[in-house]
Amino acid sequence: MSSTRIGLCAIPAARAALAACAAASILALAGCASTPREPLSAAHVAPYRAALELQGRLSVNYTRDGSSQSLNGSFEWRQTTTRTDITLSNPLGQTIAVIAVTPEAATLSDGKNPPRTAPTIDQLSREALGWPLPVAGLRDWLQGHAIGADGKPFAASPAVNTVKTRDGWQLSYVTWQEGSMPPKPLRIDAERRTGETIDDISIRIVIRPE
Repeated sequence: MSSTRIGLCAIPAARAALAACAAASILALAGCASTPREPLSAAHVAPYRAALELQGRLSVNYTRDGSSQSLNGSFEWRQTTTRTDITLSNPLGQTIAVIAVTPEAATLSDGKNPPRTAPTIDQLSREALGWPLPVAGLRDWLQGHAIGADGKPFAASPAVNTVKTRDGWQLSYVTWQEGSMPPKPLRIDAERRTGETIDDISIRIVIRPE
């Protein structure tokens, strides 16, 4: 009889222990769920540099004369105080265009036809590529800088990562290079409605980390 009593007493004790463990697990999970996320960094990008070299991938989607168009590839970018050189390549690594931009003119060569020249890169890229390449803006944007719609300088940070520019582009700094401090952009999305024959253009840029 005594051994039977001990066994019966052990059952509710075990149940109580299990209930306590379950309650502790629930509280632990609740604590994890309520733990606040680490706040986004408020640190701004580094000051603007006139000289810059980088590489990355490019994706462009636009509408021209009512027809949707898209292209993907890679790019090489080099800028100095007075000049910007860009090489655009297709996904196979074949060069699509080599572009040089100076204050006087823009020149584009595709390796098949004689080089083409125009007063501005916007005009030249529309004619040769079918979409406007915003070189003047990209000189700033690739570094996380822009001039906002209010005319004030904008410096991006992971905490403040969107801006509408003075010339109508909506910029989003979607991701950042891991471990970089000051932070450096990794992916930049740029969109603009031009109200012209080219409309609803969006450009996605992914910068190759240094």
